[in-house]
This record gives sequence, structure tokens and C-alpha cells, in this order.
Amino acid sequence: MLKFVRSFLICILAAAMLAAFSVSASGEYAQPPQTSAYAYSLYCANNGEFIAGKNSGERLPMASTTKIMTAVLALEAEESGEVSSVRMSSDYYSEGSSMYLADGEALSVHDIAGGMMMVSGNDAANAIAVTLGGSIEGFAYKMNDKAASLGLDNTHFVNPSGLDSDGHFTTADDLCRLMAYCMENESFAEIVGSRSITAEFIEPSGKEQTYYNENKLLSRYEYCIGGKTGYTEKAGRTLVSCAEKDGVRLVCATLGDPDDWNDHEALFEYGFSQLSAEIPVLEETDLKTAVAGGESDVVKCICSEAPQVVAGSKDVTIKYELPKFVYAPVKEGQKIGEAKYYTGGVYAGRSDITAETSIAADKTETSFLENIASFFRSVASRIIKRK
Repeated sequence: MLKFVRSFLICILAAAMLAAFSVSASGEYAQPPQTSAYAYSLYCANNGEFIAGKNSGERLPMASTTKIMTAVLALEAEESGEVSSVRMSSDYYSEGSSMYLADGEALSVHDIAGGMMMVSGNDAANAIAVTLGGSIEGFAYKMNDKAASLGLDNTHFVNPSGLDSDGHFTTADDLCRLMAYCMENESFAEIVGSRSITAEFIEPSGKEQTYYNENKLLSRYEYCIGGKTGYTEKAGRTLVSCAEKDGVRLVCATLGDPDDWNDHEALFEYGFSQLSAEIPVLEETDLKTAVAGGESDVVKCICSEAPQVVAGSKDVTIKYELPKFVYAPVKEGQKIGEAKYYTGGVYAGRSDITAETSIAADKTETSFLENIASFFRSVASRIIKRK
């Protein structure tokens, strides 16, 4: 009997421990992880949702994460044809990290932006600023104008490098929004996702220099696709990074974080546990548009399968874009319009709207139109002959 009681108690204890473990395991990602960051923000670029944060709206110094804005402005200027190269001057030398460019050396915009992002070169940031803005102050105006256009209401730039300056600040939330925007630029994404970049100098011709990325997350975390580090005495360690897994793209920003590598990994794991990319179920919708010159006045349409959409707590909305009419003949499967998907107002993807059936041209109407066209061609021919 005693043996039975003992075994029974052991079973109860084991069951209790298993239950406790199950709660712990199932609740592992129930709450955001604890971090060492003074401020952080975790953001879903797919739907514009802030998943977690702490002091995320507080204005703080950003250190070299500033160069995210400097780089994207440079690359956009190159793409628009505004500028193709940047020449270094000794006037642009600065304290702090450097690409160690010599006076008179010149590189393409892509290469100097790439080297700057790899090693956080303040000399390169200043060279880009003066080339594009005419001065540090002129470029800061461009930076702030861009920030305003992106709705970064709690961000203000004074310089292109991120050195501590009064009035130079951002928030963790704004940094996430900025990084999400920049990652849509292919050149920017290619640069920050590279572990190294070899710059080919325009002057001196033939010189090459390889710069290695200081972002350790690229090698530490398999889903990391880019980021930018930063440090000043006032800001402490700052880091913005982007990760993507199974169609879900997350951006994380930490400010004043002595353990940023580990914190970003933990936050990304939490974020990926909360979100997934799914194909929304389309409701029955009466899609149709008018047909001009057809045997039928209307063609019914169908929408192809929706793309994968990351919704989270956001509602998925669909905007059907169809023309007021199309000209006959219309072929079955012919693209008529598009369905565009949004989550929380953020564009999430599209699918085609096609004709469900074929609509032949009305022969009577076609004949009538052809007669009119023939009449005008005849009149034009007579006028030409008289001349």
C-alpha cells in the first residue's frame, strides 16, 4: 500500500512538473522577451504593425544608425541621375570611424555608400552630404525633408554621420519605419545584406579596397537580411536590423542596448512566433465591367488566387480596380483589372482580375463603324488627289 501511495505521489508530482513545463513551453513567446535596451521597437514591414516595444516613442540620440538615411538619399540621387560619383576632400575628415579615404580620391555613389555602411565611415558620410547638399547643413535639410515625407515626426537630423549633436534625435519606432522603407530599395538592401563590399575607385584608377560589415547579425542569425550598427558615448550601442522568414519581414531597433545582438535575435524569434503569411479567403464578389461594341454589354470577371498576406491584428482589405468599360472582342482569361490587398493600410500584394467568358464583337456595330471609317478614308483620299 505504501509503495502504491508513493508511486501515486510521484506520478502526481511528475504530472505537475510536466504541466508547468508545458505552460512554460507553450507560453515561451506569449510575451515579448526581456531586453537590456533602454528603448526598442519591433515592427512588421508587411503590415505596418508595431508588435512590441519599450520607450519606443521617446526621442533619443541615434549614433551611426543615422547613416541609414544618408545612404538611401545617396542611392536615390544616383538612381535619378542627380549624381554618379563622390570625391573626397580633406575638409570632410571627421572624428570617429572612417573609410580612410585620401584627399582627391573618387568613388561611385554606390561604392562610397557601401563602404560607409560597412565600416560606418564618417568621412564618407560627410563627402556624400556636401556632394548632394552643398554643405552639411544643406544635406541635413534634405534628410529632414525626407523624414517628414515618410511621416517620421519624432526624428530630426543635424549631420549625416550620427555624431552627438543637440537636436539630432529619433525614436525606436521611427527607425523601424525608416529601415522598412529603405529595404524596399534594391541597392540599399543589397549593400546592408552583404558581409563585405569591394569598392573600385574611380580615382586613383585601378585601386580596390574591401570593407567588411560590422553587423554581426548577418552571420549570427540565419534570417537577418540587413542592418546598421552605431555607437557614441551619449547614445550607447544602437542597432537597427531586418529579418525575413517564410514571407514575414520584421524590423527591430534598439537604442542604448549593451546586449543588442542577443536582444535582436530574441525579439525576432518572438515576432516570427506571432505572425505568419497566409492566403486570405476571397468572398464571393460580383465583379463585372461594361463592354463596348460587343454582343454582350457586360463581361463577368473572376479574381485569381490572392497572394500571401501578413495580417497580424490588422484587417485585410481589398481594392478592386476595374475599368469602366473594355472594347470587344474580349477573350476568356484576358486580364481586365487588378485586386490589390492591404493590411492596416499597407500594400500587401496583388492578383489579376480576368474575364470569365469570351465576348465577341457585335458584327452589326462593327460593320457600321467600318463604314464610317471607310467614308472618312475616301474623303481624305479625294482631298489628297485634288492637291
